[in-house]
Amino acid sequence: MDKKISIIGAGSWGTALAVLLANKGISVNMWSVFEDEIKMLNEKREHVHKLPGTIIPENVTFTSDLEKAVGDAEVLVMVVPAQTVRQTSKDISKYIRNDTIIVSCSKGLEEGTGLRMSEVIGQEIKNAKTVILSGPSHAEEVGKGIPTTVVAASEDIEAAELIQDIFMAPEFRVYTNTDVVGVELGGALKNVIALCAGISDGLGFGDNTKAALMTRGITEISRIGVSLGANPQTFAGLTGIGDLIVTCTSMHSRNRRAGILIGQGKTAKEAMEEVKMVVEGVTTTKAAYDLAQKQKVPMPITVEAYEVLFNGKDPRQAVYDLMMRNKKNEVEELDAKWL
Repeated sequence: MDKKISIIGAGSWGTALAVLLANKGISVNMWSVFEDEIKMLNEKREHVHKLPGTIIPENVTFTSDLEKAVGDAEVLVMVVPAQTVRQTSKDISKYIRNDTIIVSCSKGLEEGTGLRMSEVIGQEIKNAKTVILSGPSHAEEVGKGIPTTVVAASEDIEAAELIQDIFMAPEFRVYTNTDVVGVELGGALKNVIALCAGISDGLGFGDNTKAALMTRGITEISRIGVSLGANPQTFAGLTGIGDLIVTCTSMHSRNRRAGILIGQGKTAKEAMEEVKMVVEGVTTTKAAYDLAQKQKVPMPITVEAYEVLFNGKDPRQAVYDLMMRNKKNEVEELDAKWL
């Protein structure tokens, strides 16, 4: 695939995607705002802090010059924390070509606005052609070439199919989808449920509890998604239940790890400091809580997560309050207008 590709963000996921593309023979230029990170990547050919053990091929180059990274790129892969997407997009807009395809890999909702990442990018980069790359995909496994499947989602199906062709490999299968709303919401909101699954583990609860959280969690995600125009079938796919499963059950998940620490008695701030990586689920919980109030959609797990994270509620009390809510009929609820 003869395309000039730059990856904006040199963390674990950006590095894993660079290795994936490089192993296909594609030359990749990686950008980081951190000069010391670029120096380390150039010298070690490995991200020793965030993806140790994954050697980066020689056809990956590194730069901290944003104009150099963006100016000639035909495909720009944005892999930065969700809360920095707006500023990064604003900076990129000065240099980007009109025909460049932006691949958004950030999973979250913008704090304060509740906007999805493609909406944020679209506000800062006019006429942006954006494809969402999302699904159950831990960087640690992709970097090792472990079989993984994801989704390339865009309202422009030709753009989605181009990204499908670029990233498709024997160890990395890519499906397409035109339901951008559903794909982005699934990728963002599963982090909230993963935090809760971690809290459950930290409290010493078992598989029964986690299964309940995951099942009722995907119900909440579907409710808010449908209220915003998403296709409910999307939430039964890779970017819905698929991403939820992998994030709630794996120790690769920084959201689950942070949740475990919170369940063991640490504050959200202390947990994030110990994980030492961006925990998207914390800020997404606040954004999701605000969105649920705005849409008037019942999201009881999200509400309790918000109370624990931002109002200091005891996690055991939150679980008790969830368990003792008004009685419901599951089938009738699933047939209701929200699902």
